[in-house]
Amino acid sequence: MTRIFNDPADFADEALAGFCDAHSDLVRQVEGGAVRRSRPAAPKVAVITGGGSGHYPAFAGIIGPGFADGAVVGNIFTSPSTQQAYSVAKAANSGAGVVFTYGNYAGDVMNFGMASERLNTEGIPAENVLVTDDIASASPEEIEKRRGIAGDFVVFKVMGAAAEAGLDLESVVRVGRKANSLTRTIGTAFSGCTFPGADQPLFKLPEGQMGLGLGIHGEPGLFDTELPSAVELGRELVKRVLAETPGSGSTRLAVILNGLGSTKHEERFVLWRTVAPLLRETGYTLVMPEVGELVTSLDMAGASLTLTWLDDELEQYWTAPALTPAYRRGAVGFEAASFEDPGVDASATDAVDYSSTSESREYAGQCLSALDATAALLRDSETKLGDMDAIAGDGDHGRGMVRGSAAALAAASVAYARGAGAGSLLIAAGDAWADKAGGTSGVLWGAGLRAFGERLGDAETPTPVVLAESVRAFADRITSLGKADLGDKTMVDAVLPFASTFAASVAAGSMAEEAWSSAADVSSKAAAATAELRPLKGRARPLAEKSIGTPDPGATSLAMVFAAVGPHFTAVPATAGNFAASN
Repeated sequence: MTRIFNDPADFADEALAGFCDAHSDLVRQVEGGAVRRSRPAAPKVAVITGGGSGHYPAFAGIIGPGFADGAVVGNIFTSPSTQQAYSVAKAANSGAGVVFTYGNYAGDVMNFGMASERLNTEGIPAENVLVTDDIASASPEEIEKRRGIAGDFVVFKVMGAAAEAGLDLESVVRVGRKANSLTRTIGTAFSGCTFPGADQPLFKLPEGQMGLGLGIHGEPGLFDTELPSAVELGRELVKRVLAETPGSGSTRLAVILNGLGSTKHEERFVLWRTVAPLLRETGYTLVMPEVGELVTSLDMAGASLTLTWLDDELEQYWTAPALTPAYRRGAVGFEAASFEDPGVDASATDAVDYSSTSESREYAGQCLSALDATAALLRDSETKLGDMDAIAGDGDHGRGMVRGSAAALAAASVAYARGAGAGSLLIAAGDAWADKAGGTSGVLWGAGLRAFGERLGDAETPTPVVLAESVRAFADRITSLGKADLGDKTMVDAVLPFASTFAASVAAGSMAEEAWSSAADVSSKAAAATAELRPLKGRARPLAEKSIGTPDPGATSLAMVFAAVGPHFTAVPATAGNFAASN
């Protein structure tokens, strides 16, 4: 149970602020996360880690010489936004390019990828290194689909040391990808973790059992099994990881026995008493092993075993000195210059000059009412959506939707007060949703609202045909960005039926209100039907069996929102005349 908090919605932000104050000799808070207090004396590659909060010391705790140059910090278990990643990268860049490195989760891949595109467009070379060490999350034949868990630490460490040694961007990326290819992890949980303010954990285990193959975002294990003795557990973990030994031929290992939040040091040492001899008996030399909490999951009780098969290059960087708030190794003597604020202006929204017609302004008021209804609905539904997501995911969907919709409403209100038309209002709302919600659903909702607004424009009240085209733009942007299809058990399973039904009804001559209502009914039924599907995308995919019987939370929330906004989007404005399908 997380007991020390004020407003649970502010927990991650307040934790970051407290961390940066406590370690102000090493780190400095910036928009979206934190960076090193001192800039390098000469340009070097900036290694930037990141992901959701709740994993300390990952990710901000490892900022410092010999390790990371910055960390992008999202909400609890939620991918940071594109804007956050961009802001941290701009602050950490010293002239030699940046590389984002993070676990392989859909939201992180989207947001860091889009931040990289933006940086490259501005002339700042940017690359991405994904960590895929979790052997429980996909088969060896689909290794690229695996999650990143405690193996993050090894990959981040060797990349940070390589950058500190002066390697160029291409070489740092090469070292990171090599380390990832030679890293394997298996984890187990004894109890679930609890969000601040929640009255129960994300998942529960039967008495005397453990969940083998857990993720670090509160996902339960792939299957439950009887809780073994320490010797039996150690043997099981070693056996499973060694079964995936890469073909490098190396007999030297970096080893991490990681605690997930509530498993005590003494317990890990008891487990190490079995793990270490087994590895040595198999012929391995253990190189600077770590037994500690390095990648956690709030207050989850559990442990994970990570092995990295080292060659000479990787061993050099694994054993190199580092000086960070949470991790120190060797004597650090890196030269640094005084900090120089690069003066990042990550957002120019305050300078927007809106131009719109009176008709679009009137419809913008209806769009604002739709966003208000959305935010209220999602506040009331937060617990329901979170519980659905916790069945096979990380339980953060409800909270992410609340944060995103609240930010969208706030940004839309400001835009409306400054004279925005309907299209610009929805674009502002979408950008704010993506920025503040983070995660996969956050970036998708943000991109979808932006596409809706771009098609709507600021010139006139939309006809039902234009409204149908705007909905289609929303759906197309989501499918192109998320790469999901019908049947993958995602929000796509709700949005595509809505878009096609609404367009068909409009084409048949239905009034907008009637067409929207029919489409919302179809979408709601489609969302409910996802209960019978196996997830093929997202964090629920590794836990496909547990997901069966529960509707997809992303599809459910989308269907709920589209039903709620219908009366606002289809109401006949006073200046619009007949809001029929023929015009």
